[in-house]
Amino acid sequence: MKTKTIIRLLLALCLLLAGCAHQNSSSEPSATTEPAQATATEQQAEQTTAASTSADPTATAPTEIDGYPAFDFDSKTVTLNNGYEMPILGLGMFSLSDSQAENSTYWALKAGFRLIDTAHIYGNEAAVGRGLQRAIDEGVVTREEVFITTKMWTSDFDNGDAAVDASLERLCVDYIDLMILHHSQPSNDVQAYKAMERAVADGKLCSIGLSNYYEPDDFDRVVNATTIKPALLQNETHPYHQSGEMKAHIAQYGTVLESWFPLGGRGNTQTLFNDETISGIAAAHGVSAAQVIIRWHLQAGNICIPGSSNEQHIIEDYDVWDFELSEEEMARMTALDKNERFADY
Repeated sequence: MKTKTIIRLLLALCLLLAGCAHQNSSSEPSATTEPAQATATEQQAEQTTAASTSADPTATAPTEIDGYPAFDFDSKTVTLNNGYEMPILGLGMFSLSDSQAENSTYWALKAGFRLIDTAHIYGNEAAVGRGLQRAIDEGVVTREEVFITTKMWTSDFDNGDAAVDASLERLCVDYIDLMILHHSQPSNDVQAYKAMERAVADGKLCSIGLSNYYEPDDFDRVVNATTIKPALLQNETHPYHQSGEMKAHIAQYGTVLESWFPLGGRGNTQTLFNDETISGIAAAHGVSAAQVIIRWHLQAGNICIPGSSNEQHIIEDYDVWDFELSEEEMARMTALDKNERFADY
């Protein structure tokens, strides 16, 4: 009996040891499995890090500029440094004939635009006035709802008071919402700006500003010699020339940037429209390249005034309110900046 008992105990012990050995071999990873799992985890982490880095908008996205006026996308306006509200999207009249300017003004107001930009040197102020009156007569808008901008040409700088009155007469309006000096001209632009200041005091102009001042020192030269801070600076601005230096500089005065040639200007639009970044973003949103550029301007804080004499293009240019560029898309647009102007004036 003792021998049988000993044998049974030995058999039980062997079975117990065998079971323990089997359990240990199945629960521990093999030497070849563990490195493979670790490598997969490391690769996933690297891919996640790379994706987050490439999508990080802080590397190239425009930063908020202290003092720069904020755009209100609900009202589609910006409050200027003098308290007046200005639409952030308008239609420009550069190079349009009289008939084109009249029709484009009228079509723009019907499409929803409330900002019209013209100039004495364009030769179509009177046509803009007629287009405005057509829209008023048909009940499309009231005069108070429309923001009219015009510019004083350099040859009028010595007679600024008369230039203001002449623009009022050509536009056939009682007041002009914004008048700006068309170009820097150190010999007499301060004199012209002071004439605009007098027109503000007389109620003929609501706001005044500058155009084609591309150096901070040149801008400050006028500011330091006058009383009213420019409400606006209108410079060539588009994805290849984003005016970052001037935008940051004028923020200290509460001055807002407005872009002329926002789509590159006639003869250069296709260069921007065919840019792979712009066309790719347009395809992603199901919109045109022009609409992407306009939307970029607005989100970047640039008042935008594309020009057109085509009614369908005008309608399309205003149809930019129901989509939004992501931070990553804005960063990609910002990265297009070459500090490259298309115009030489």
